[in-house]
Amino acid sequence: MDTRTKILDAGAAAKAADEARRAGKTVKLVAGTFDPVLAEHARRLREIAGDGAVLFVAIGEPLRPLLPVQARAELVAALGVVDYVVLGDAPLQPDEVYREESADAGRTQDLIWNVQERQS
Repeated sequence: MDTRTKILDAGAAAKAADEARRAGKTVKLVAGTFDPVLAEHARRLREIAGDGAVLFVAIGEPLRPLLPVQARAELVAALGVVDYVVLGDAPLQPDEVYREESADAGRTQDLIWNVQERQS
């Protein structure tokens, strides 16, 4: 399966969320930058989706990205627990929202610091 098919525009994401709700599913949205995508992200997404909800991930833009948004979207889409990926904000009206942007900024800063420490 080409997991890039999980990457939707805002309109298609809203339609998919509506279909999931009509099918009686819980719709969860995780918003973050995922720059870069780390094992910690995979664990956190698995934890959030845990109850079989339909999981949407909105990929935002950090101030100074390490990876292009399309690359981050493809990496997140490749995670089995993720049902759909949306670039930027999407009018989903999810049942639950998880904002990971500030956690992502901290994770990125920690990664940069660790790389710099190893270089010195």
